[in-house]
Amino acid sequence: MSPTPSEHVLLTAHALADAAAAEAMRWFRTPLDIITKADESPVTLADRAAETAMRDILGAQCPADGIYGEEHGLERLDAQRVWVLDPIDGTRSFITGSPLWGVLIGLVEGGRVTLGVVEMPVLGERWIGQAGVGAQRNGTAVRVSACSDLTKARIVTTSPDIFGPADWAAFDRLSRRCAMRRFGGDCYGYAQLAGGTIDLVVEAGLQPYDYLGPAGLIEAAGGVITDWQGQPLGLKSDGRVIAAATPALHLAALELLRGG
Repeated sequence: MSPTPSEHVLLTAHALADAAAAEAMRWFRTPLDIITKADESPVTLADRAAETAMRDILGAQCPADGIYGEEHGLERLDAQRVWVLDPIDGTRSFITGSPLWGVLIGLVEGGRVTLGVVEMPVLGERWIGQAGVGAQRNGTAVRVSACSDLTKARIVTTSPDIFGPADWAAFDRLSRRCAMRRFGGDCYGYAQLAGGTIDLVVEAGLQPYDYLGPAGLIEAAGGVITDWQGQPLGLKSDGRVIAAATPALHLAALELLRGG
């Protein structure tokens, strides 16, 4: 019996995560040539090889689908389905031997994110969410917390360095109202939110391949993720992202980000 379209998408996502994780792990904690891209972010041979492995699978299994990849560019963005690929999210973590880097995969269908994967190869964790199905970590269902009170919220962001002065002031204002704030973790913060151990993630300066995979996961886990204006995330969002466990927490956080 042939898989349904939804099952085929899920099988493809798992194949992409398997291929990228295997390729990246071949290079982890080995000597690497570090290349600085035009935006001053580092890239390695591992990033490029991992994305190539994913593109090879899509070319064989989904040749009509679009691709928005960090390392090898854009293809067929007018397609009904577009795969958004970040072969190694947290390249600085990868370069420095930290385990908190991941593979991000998002699927946009008709302008809406319908699937998201946060693959953590060193940790052996695969977080995957699919619209209408729910979210899982290694096959076990996960869900966001019920936190709706800012003063009880646990908030995380990757680094103060990702914010410009005005955005940092907004984040600092918000995070100091929370019960706990943590820095670091790159994409793992979004997985923690989906699993209920973090309540808020706020970041800036992101690209679609940084946030659309996590968006699919968080929405499937019952959370809320938007830009700082409260608008849904898409391929043309401005890169400022807020993810929250509950609508009430999201609204309260947005008000403080806006200066309230």
